[in-house]
Amino acid sequence: MKPDILAKYFDHTILNPSATKEDVKQICKEALEYGFFSVCVNPVHVKMVSEQLAGSIVKVCSVVGFPLGAVTSKTKAQETKTAIEDGADEIDMVINIGALKEGDVQSVETDIHAVVTAAKGKIVKVIIETCFLNRDQKINACKIAKKAGAHFVKTSTGFAGGGATCEDVSLMKKTIGNQLKVKASGGIKTLEDALKMIEAGADRIGASAGVSIVKAIV
Repeated sequence: MKPDILAKYFDHTILNPSATKEDVKQICKEALEYGFFSVCVNPVHVKMVSEQLAGSIVKVCSVVGFPLGAVTSKTKAQETKTAIEDGADEIDMVINIGALKEGDVQSVETDIHAVVTAAKGKIVKVIIETCFLNRDQKINACKIAKKAGAHFVKTSTGFAGGGATCEDVSLMKKTIGNQLKVKASGGIKTLEDALKMIEAGADRIGASAGVSIVKAIV
């Protein structure tokens, strides 16, 4: 795979709480240089990132309800609305993980749908945090996301002690078919990691190591 093609899989990500404005600006510069699909940041940085990327094809992605997913649906919807007003093109939201684990399907669907509605047609990716779920719960989460109108299911936040695995990506892809897409995120640090995720069915990759991964292609 050529570097420019691989780069288009990446949401170039900086979500650590200690990130400064200069750190985020550097990520934007890298995204423009290497041609990544988007820059993914915390909501506080969305407006600045939108300004940094203005006039380019690189998208702006914001996380919502991050990283725990344990805020109210109303709060997630408001975060989404604000992020889009600030220039976000895509939203990566964290589900109510506890509600999913206890089988409260309606609450999870309502939570996702609130964000989808607030996004007003913008791409919504649903982070299901696979490390907390068993196989049936992962399948159920994907089905709920599809029913609620999301566009992607995403493996992980990267903040929960577990990240993307090829097995999870494959299971998610099998569950959603061609109706949604899959984003692999969390712990993807090498070219080998990235290529394995794509082979397993990932349509997008979230990583902070995008530069070193793309540069590893010889």
